[in-house]
This record gives sequence, C-alpha cells and structure tokens, in this order.
Amino acid sequence: MKLAGSIALFHYWNRLRDGRSAPKRTEIEPADIRKLLADTFILEKDSRGEAVFRLAGTRLCAAYGRELKGFSFPSLWRAKDQRLISRLVDGVFQKHTVMLVAYQAISRSGRKVPFELLALPLDGGAESQRCLGVAAPAHKPFWLGADPVVDATIDNMRIVDPQAEPIARPERPAIGTPALAPDDLDAASTLAEYGRVRRIRHLLVLDGGREDR
Repeated sequence: MKLAGSIALFHYWNRLRDGRSAPKRTEIEPADIRKLLADTFILEKDSRGEAVFRLAGTRLCAAYGRELKGFSFPSLWRAKDQRLISRLVDGVFQKHTVMLVAYQAISRSGRKVPFELLALPLDGGAESQRCLGVAAPAHKPFWLGADPVVDATIDNMRIVDPQAEPIARPERPAIGTPALAPDDLDAASTLAEYGRVRRIRHLLVLDGGREDR
C-alpha cells in the first residue's frame, strides 16, 4: 500500500478484527474513520450475487461524476477486466481475503490518473455479506471532479489471505512487495484462470490487464 488513506483504513480494520478473519460490520464506527469517509465505500451482494455499492463517499462519487450507490462494482473497469474483478471481490466476500488494486482511472476526455483501491472483508453472516473499502487518486489533478472517470485499466493487484498469513505485524508493512527478487512459483489452482500469477512470500501477485493507448 502506498496511499495514506489505504494504510489508515487497513490498520483500523486490522485492529478491529483482532486476529479474526474479519471484524463484524456492526463494529465499524464511521466517527473513527471520519477523515477517510469521502473516499470510502461499502459493497454488498445484490439479488443476482453481483457486488454493488451500498454506500460511497462524496469525493469518490465526484470523481466518477455520479452517485455510485446501487451501481455494479465491476462495471468501473473495462469489459475485459470485469470478470477478474468479480472473482477477486467474491474472494473478499466469501474467503475474507484482502484485495489491493492499483489502476489507471481514465476520464471522459481521455485524461489519466493512478488510483489505489483497498477492499477489506466484513463479517455480516452468510445473509449479509459486505466489504469495506477505500479508493483514492495518487495525486489530485485539476480536472478530477470536473471531467468524470468513465473507464479504468488495472496496473497490478495483490491478494492476502489473513488466515493463512498474519499481516500488519509491527516489524513489517501490512501489505507490500519485499525488496528481494521474487521466486516465480506455480500459481495456486484456485487462481489459475485469472492469468499469470506470481507468489512473493505470502502474496499472490496478478498481472493486470492494462492496455497502453
């Protein structure tokens, strides 16, 4: 994670979960993360099983030029990446994995700005699957909010299974790529269909679908 908002939300979530795979959704107190609320969102499953926005912060909605509540989460990305995003966010809902996405947000007029998105699972029971997230630009160009984001291409994605590997220990970053050269290992069978997957210590790194224009 590179952005302060992502790091702050992750540490808040990690404190609440206290060793569990995810905190209960009733444990989230908006007042505790009030400085982050404009960039945060909550996802839920609709009647078709698709991830949709239950809530979205004002700054995030302004960047996309619309109220995101009720909109499909995978629809933020171009068509070729939507299936991948759907499967990975399903992992956040069902397996309580943590998802970090770096992507290029593309405006209606073709301008680009890098974004970072973090999705964190919440325990609401099988009947009320939710996840908490934050999405924010790496910098804020003058046009953001006036020229709405209408497309996105993935730069890279990282997934962590909190149950398989403890994260956010004081002696190391919560989620990060080690400085050591990684060893390429065979991808886990459950992620084989996502494309090329590399294992870096406890992280599974998926090459994104970014296309240069």
